[in-house]
Amino acid sequence: MSDYKAEFVEFAIASQVLCFGEFKTKAGRMSPYFFNAGLFNDGDKLKRLGEFYAKAIVDSGIAFDVLFGPAYKGIPLAAGIAIALAGMGRNVPYAYNRKEAKDHGEGGTVVGAALTGRVLIVDDVISAGTSVRESVDLIRSAGAEPAGVVIALDRMERGSGDKSAVQEVREQYGIPVVAVVTLDNLVEFLERDANRQTELQTVAGYREKYGV
Repeated sequence: MSDYKAEFVEFAIASQVLCFGEFKTKAGRMSPYFFNAGLFNDGDKLKRLGEFYAKAIVDSGIAFDVLFGPAYKGIPLAAGIAIALAGMGRNVPYAYNRKEAKDHGEGGTVVGAALTGRVLIVDDVISAGTSVRESVDLIRSAGAEPAGVVIALDRMERGSGDKSAVQEVREQYGIPVVAVVTLDNLVEFLERDANRQTELQTVAGYREKYGV
């Protein structure tokens, strides 16, 4: 596990974005952990979050021309990542969408840079893949192509079938999906901490039951 991945898990725990306990998922499962990216909610946290995403993007080697953040959580992500990449010497344009088309002023649903070339989608997690599907449709309707998706956490968890939402997106659209950290990274982090063996047992047990 890369150093920045371990740092990200530690950062998420310290920010109470990553919590341990009992949480009911959308699928009705009782999960021993919960990830709420909405709690990256101040300037310092957003700055650091953008830097972690930027490192994951650079590590992935994905070629892209524009960042796209789907409304709503993807909007600050795209901006924060663009700032972080600029700090690393790469100035990239970014855009995001409105939930409803604007019928006055500049109009349309896309704000920011034009969607051209290869567009990298940035979001917090992939649950049912709805946000990705809408983003891909929007990008292709603009005459551009999706380059991939970058998320904060891949839960590596089966959906209704044998595949995870991330695997389904990869197969359906033929694009890479990169995560800053995965469930495997989280387990590895817990394995290293003698004070978190209880969390390790519950998370590892959940992975054994529902993991892909």
